[in-house]
Amino acid sequence: MATPTAPSRVRRQLPTSPWLFAAPGLLITGAFVLYPFVSTVVNSFTDRRTLIPGSFVGLANFRELLHDDMFWIGLRNSTLYIVGVVPALVILPLLLALLVQKNIPGITFFRSAFYTPVVASIVVVGLIWVWLLDERGLVNSLLQSVGIGRVGFLSDQWLLLLSAMAVTVWKGLGYYMIIYLAALANVPRELHEAAAVDGAGPVRRFLTVTVPAVRSTMVLVAALSSVAAFKVFSEVYLMAGPSGGPAGEDTTLVMLVQRTGTGLTGRVGYASALSVVVFVVTVALMLLVLRADRREES
Repeated sequence: MATPTAPSRVRRQLPTSPWLFAAPGLLITGAFVLYPFVSTVVNSFTDRRTLIPGSFVGLANFRELLHDDMFWIGLRNSTLYIVGVVPALVILPLLLALLVQKNIPGITFFRSAFYTPVVASIVVVGLIWVWLLDERGLVNSLLQSVGIGRVGFLSDQWLLLLSAMAVTVWKGLGYYMIIYLAALANVPRELHEAAAVDGAGPVRRFLTVTVPAVRSTMVLVAALSSVAAFKVFSEVYLMAGPSGGPAGEDTTLVMLVQRTGTGLTGRVGYASALSVVVFVVTVALMLLVLRADRREES
């Protein structure tokens, strides 16, 4: 009986071999991504609680959202977070990347310094900023020493939200700077030289050469930062506390999900409905950014 040749053995193994290699990743994805997602969608149509399975209630949870004042407060704050954070995270890291891309002595130190907040724990970063902005913190002590007086960064509704935005921008600058550095490395130097020969100054070259060359990267940064800003939790939670600031006025949607769905009496079904809304809005944000980019290209 003839022995199968090597190519025939390979052909018999090909249909199953790739699945064996992909099986660990597929199992992890199914267990920690797909199953929680499907479970959340199913629970959003039930009145399930932490220790009670619950029953099917249809769209009752979503109708309740429309009459929940805290839902509208969370939606307002999450939307304001996008408005305040995304423009800064699109423009400032680009300017920072232009600054640190130059090969001058000591620039490696500054690149590392700008990237350090990215690798730092958000809990540590949040606590440091709380200590800085507290009524008896360093910032208020400096303001009082120059005669301005103490400012309620963590007690005023709007100042607290702005302070959390500042922390988000400060922590994200280095991450998006690296993305821009990779994009700037692909911009031909000849374009800048030609623009300089034509008499264009630094600002003109930035607007006519750099920005068009990295526009796709700016769209990517806008999409990533929009989703991250709408789903913000840690910064506001650490600075405003579990209650969400004065009278809960600084609560975001993700904070509302956490507050509603946890604990022994947590309303898992209602929190799941909130999570579905957050998912739909984040997907819509990404589609809007991509559509705006395609419209500008056309």
